[in-house]
Amino acid sequence: MMANSYTSIVLHNAVIVTMDPERRVFRNGGIFIRHDKIVAIGHSPDILRDFSAPAKKIIDLHAQILLPGFINTHVHTSQQLARGIADDVDLMTWLHGRIWPYESNMTEDDSYISTLLCGIELIHSGVTCFAEAGGQHVSGMARAVELLGLRACLAQSTMDSGEGLPASWATRTTDDCIQSQKELYNKHHNKADGRIRVWFGIRQIMNSTDCLLLETRDAARELKTGIHMHVAEIPYENQLMMDTRKVDHGTVTYLQKIEFLQNNLLSAHTVWVNSAEIDFLARADVKVSHCPASAMRMLGFAPIREMLDAGICVSLGTDGAPSNNRMSIVDEMYLASLINKGREVYAKGTTDPTALPAETVLKMVTLNGAKSVLWDNEIGSLEVGKKADMVVVNPSSWCMVPVHDCISSLVYCMRSENVVSVMCNGQWIMKDKKILRVNEEDVILSARKAASELLKRAGIIIPNRMNIL
Repeated sequence: MMANSYTSIVLHNAVIVTMDPERRVFRNGGIFIRHDKIVAIGHSPDILRDFSAPAKKIIDLHAQILLPGFINTHVHTSQQLARGIADDVDLMTWLHGRIWPYESNMTEDDSYISTLLCGIELIHSGVTCFAEAGGQHVSGMARAVELLGLRACLAQSTMDSGEGLPASWATRTTDDCIQSQKELYNKHHNKADGRIRVWFGIRQIMNSTDCLLLETRDAARELKTGIHMHVAEIPYENQLMMDTRKVDHGTVTYLQKIEFLQNNLLSAHTVWVNSAEIDFLARADVKVSHCPASAMRMLGFAPIREMLDAGICVSLGTDGAPSNNRMSIVDEMYLASLINKGREVYAKGTTDPTALPAETVLKMVTLNGAKSVLWDNEIGSLEVGKKADMVVVNPSSWCMVPVHDCISSLVYCMRSENVVSVMCNGQWIMKDKKILRVNEEDVILSARKAASELLKRAGIIIPNRMNIL
């Protein structure tokens, strides 16, 4: 693994989108970074005048766009080797027939390779920080995150009840679930130069006893960390809550009843909620991760505009490769705006092109992402004193030229191919489209081999859709 190579650096002649409280955009901006933090930001001539002398390196960005690193708040890194194994099926078939057999047969090395492969794709789309949605072998994930140079909130997929669980999972007790996560916290939290944080994970309420929910809430509060949970994904989930836990609507109503809703909860998807439940989420300062592609594939239209209007912090996630196939947060930005504009027609019978404008979407992957992962004091915007997590975008390509409005172009025109360099914690992890800390070709070869062997162990056979000879 590469050793730390912290230095002092000036980046100048850039269009800098700060996402700071004043939403400043410098047409010809410069920034001075010392070690892992931003020391100064402003107009290029001023930065060059004041900081050229102490800088070890001065880089001209040639009018490229510099902005905060993107934050993906819902991604299953350990599912990357399962890309394509569960397409065009309903959620319960997806879980019971494909994903759980796959995950239950994973080794720690599988998780490591899967996270490496996923991390490469995340970096290529400008992601510097992600929230793991819950998977197997957190230690394997942590090894990969440390090597790649990313920042992450890692969580174990935790279940202690429910139907359809693989045999190796069905014997897990509530105490097993809590203790294993505390051990992971002690082992990995704040490691890798502080880039790794360990959260508690609840896979979903259909596989959680009340004891698991409440003990998770209390343990996370004690350790001052977060909880990542899939919430209100499908109507069946809400109906199960009404039938078994005797509430008048669904998951969010029940979580409110047992006082589970807290400001350290990251609620993923959160599609099937009513106005009362939106109010519950807002009052508890719960954060919501909106995954547009995954939602359209299996779940439905989440009431994102209503959540934002209620003051809920909504961020963006890709979900995992078997439910999206693309791990590009850039794609999710584009989809988020279009889908939620289209939902206005579906829900209200009228168009509203102002729904989820570009500046709101950009905020979702920067500031709101940082708040969602409880890291907004250090990341999410380019400000003095914050970590040097940033992405360089080259707008001089056929898909972005001409750039009349850089904010609009970043959301509606940018593609992952426009992301040229990525810095996390003051160190380049991708430069000129080349991943610096791992060999991409080696990872791809390892991933192909590991995926093939894993599917054989799990007994998963992909249906022959056509007459493939």
